[in-house]
Amino acid sequence: MFSRRTFVGSLCGALAAAEPLKIVVAGGHPGDPEYGCGGTIARYTSLGHSVTLLYLNRGEKSCPAAEDDPGSSVRVPEARKACGILHAKAAFVSQCDGHAVVDAAHQEEFRAMLAAEKPDVLFTHWPVDGHADHRAIASLSYDAWSKSGKGFALYFYEVSDGEDTQMFTPTDYVDISSTEDTKKAACYAHASQAPDKFYALQFAVTRYRGIESGCRQAEAFIRHVQSKKAFLP
Repeated sequence: MFSRRTFVGSLCGALAAAEPLKIVVAGGHPGDPEYGCGGTIARYTSLGHSVTLLYLNRGEKSCPAAEDDPGSSVRVPEARKACGILHAKAAFVSQCDGHAVVDAAHQEEFRAMLAAEKPDVLFTHWPVDGHADHRAIASLSYDAWSKSGKGFALYFYEVSDGEDTQMFTPTDYVDISSTEDTKKAACYAHASQAPDKFYALQFAVTRYRGIESGCRQAEAFIRHVQSKKAFLP
């Protein structure tokens, strides 16, 4: 019988992608994909794969956003800077920070945006999460994946501000030891969001996942049990 460490090690980077992939990482807010998947994103793009960070909102403080709302003047430029560091593309769904809606109209909007990206793999928040926006985009992502005929792979990622992702038992790991500096730079691009505080929390998570998987640092994921397997870098 495999030990946990041997089993985990067999999941990390064992497969090779035959051709460039299209990856979408969905997040509740600007910064979430960077914190949860930044090292993995950097590994994908370094191998020539295409990555889009699809944010549910622009980090608005009001809904609808006022003209001087920091979502447009601060958070969007930070997101674009972070995506530049990761060599990824930024895209935004038209929802508002703290006011996420999951209904038929918003499901259709999200499905259309995702379909336009034609992903091979979708990463999204784990649905058991303390933040309602995270739970919302997890639900929208699941709906889009299910109604696509489960035609692309679906993986969930974790984030931590001390009270977010809960009950997360990984199935897959990516060694980010070589890309942690790039991830950190992308997270610190979100300068308005107290990166000194929140990056330290996420660093503790990736260090722990590294210990689990036999790496110095790792990001962890859960593959939906009905999802096809995808190349993880």
